[in-house]
Amino acid sequence: MAQPATISPTVSDDTARRQDLAARFDGRAPRYTSYPTAVQFTPAVDAPTYRGWLAALPPAEAVSLYVHVPLCARLCWYCGCNTRAVNRREPVSRYVEDLALELGLLETALPGKLRARALHLGGGTPNMLSPDDLARLFAALRHAFEFSPDIEVAAELDPAVLTRDWVVAAAQHGLNRASLGVQDLSPIVQAAVNRIEPFEVIERAVGWLREVGVLSINLDLMYGLPRQTTADVLNTLRQVLTLRPERLALFGYAHVPWMKSHQQLIEDAALPGPVERLDQSEAAADFLASEGYVRIGLDHYALPSDEMAIAQAAGRLHRNFQGYTTDAAGTLIGIGASSIGRLPQGFVQNQTAELSWRKALEAGDLPIARGVALTPDDHFRGEIIERLMCDLTVDLAAICARHGRQTGDLAGAVASLAPLAAEGLVRMTPTGLTVTQAGRPVLRSVCAAFDSYLDPSAQRHSKAI
Repeated sequence: MAQPATISPTVSDDTARRQDLAARFDGRAPRYTSYPTAVQFTPAVDAPTYRGWLAALPPAEAVSLYVHVPLCARLCWYCGCNTRAVNRREPVSRYVEDLALELGLLETALPGKLRARALHLGGGTPNMLSPDDLARLFAALRHAFEFSPDIEVAAELDPAVLTRDWVVAAAQHGLNRASLGVQDLSPIVQAAVNRIEPFEVIERAVGWLREVGVLSINLDLMYGLPRQTTADVLNTLRQVLTLRPERLALFGYAHVPWMKSHQQLIEDAALPGPVERLDQSEAAADFLASEGYVRIGLDHYALPSDEMAIAQAAGRLHRNFQGYTTDAAGTLIGIGASSIGRLPQGFVQNQTAELSWRKALEAGDLPIARGVALTPDDHFRGEIIERLMCDLTVDLAAICARHGRQTGDLAGAVASLAPLAAEGLVRMTPTGLTVTQAGRPVLRSVCAAFDSYLDPSAQRHSKAI
């Protein structure tokens, strides 16, 4: 008797495309929150260098400020930030005292009392600071800088340790933007990354922020987490969109246990593969588009009325160490352990270890550990990479003209993108190139073609997809 024909399972065209994309183009590449990236920072840029750069700032030009708070109530295993867990008040208050000391040193190095147009409190967990700590910090900030009447004051917050009193105190100091860490609401995923946080905690935090008039709220989400599925990502989105945040960030988890030892607590076998990661990212993008959110660059989303969506449409979006931003200031002054600043002359980073940072301050030195001075070629390539990251398109001819370069200088970089162009991931034009919607997942790899420092064999960066 004849046996029935065996029917092989079919793979959809879309799944096959994702598998092929992940297999061929999932290399390692920087996230390009700066160019050159922090990998190129060296001790050649030191405190005296920084003093010279600060003294040369135009007194009439507004600056932005970033304050890093490397303290948390809990250690989340996925975290790639410079932070540590503390369970006592004394280290937190001591840290604020040291921040005030650093601000005093900056005040003496600056050419005058510069005007601050934006202030970002990052971490770590800035809401580890008590209301009294906040008062001392803002007093020191206002002593060193003049706050613009319309200054944007933003803070990254851990909802699990947020209190109404903290929100009220921060609003009194001008808080008008907030970013809440959510990541994923699946109990299984939360257990796998040591971050237990029911939806009700997020909902409560958003309510407090709305009560005090914070009109711009961002929620940080992640894909590619251990034990996470596409269904988990979509279920999380369905819940958090009931809060109608103005912005969302959907970051791909960067598994770099050789750099962050606590990530060794995450089982490699529990991590989604490149195809699963791509499924999670694209399913989320499709869902958010159906809910009226505009996709911003690589991994951000915003309501059409939000300033970030407006800035992207107008070509005014920028990129810095906090991700995508509407802040156009040419100078970002970093304050706190491990913080990074950008000045017209280059990048600087403070000592990463709190003890080294504190010792420098107590010795009366600006606590600079390393940095990089920007060359004309860095400015040139940095503009190309920023425009690609923000706009997904770049007019290479126009940028070459602005920097006194020839388009032939980029011939090698453009030629290296031919395989992506053949797949419809990049579209070449006579004057530039555009990353297509299909090519958005390989955006970092496209930018890497213009990176003159990148060593693909070094394995120093996270996966590009």
